[in-house]
Amino acid sequence: MAEKQITRDDVLEMSAYRAIRATKRAEMVAIKRDRRVAVGPDATFYFESHDTMWWQIHEMLYIEKGGEEQIPDELAAYNPLIPQGRELIATLMFEIDDPDRRKIVLSSLGGVEEACVLSIAGKEIVGVAEADLDRTTADGKASSVQFVHFTLSDAQADAFKQPETQVMLGIKHPNYGHMAILSGPVRTALSADLD
Repeated sequence: MAEKQITRDDVLEMSAYRAIRATKRAEMVAIKRDRRVAVGPDATFYFESHDTMWWQIHEMLYIEKGGEEQIPDELAAYNPLIPQGRELIATLMFEIDDPDRRKIVLSSLGGVEEACVLSIAGKEIVGVAEADLDRTTADGKASSVQFVHFTLSDAQADAFKQPETQVMLGIKHPNYGHMAILSGPVRTALSADLD
């Protein structure tokens, strides 16, 4: 069963983290490789887990150097992105290097966080945006980073784990309509999140 929460006891002292950081980075590259799904030319879903959030918390503490006082904020920010047994949670990033093009694209994607779908054997699950804050501005500009939860029923979770079931991930926004089939390695990695 996947771990569901990171506690203060799971957070290393920064000297201990510094000593293992390079090794952990290499581990995370391997873990994240099979948790990444590109959808269309600009969007990538990065599916989160206990391991990816443990890494993110430690990286934030390492970079920002906030010490003990920073830990509760990081736990509060990243624990909600750990799957809880019948859900998959993804960070959706619109990765556009050119700042002018990025501005144009994001200006046309208001509400994209409500247009993410996971299709399992032809049955769609509409993603639910993380409720921490509104990621579309009043003038319709989307944030380049979104957090999306896909909640599965028991039957959908069981079907997801079957290799013969087709699983697709997509965005059904009028200005960004793209789908991608999840590969075998991605399905295997994500199946571990579904208890």
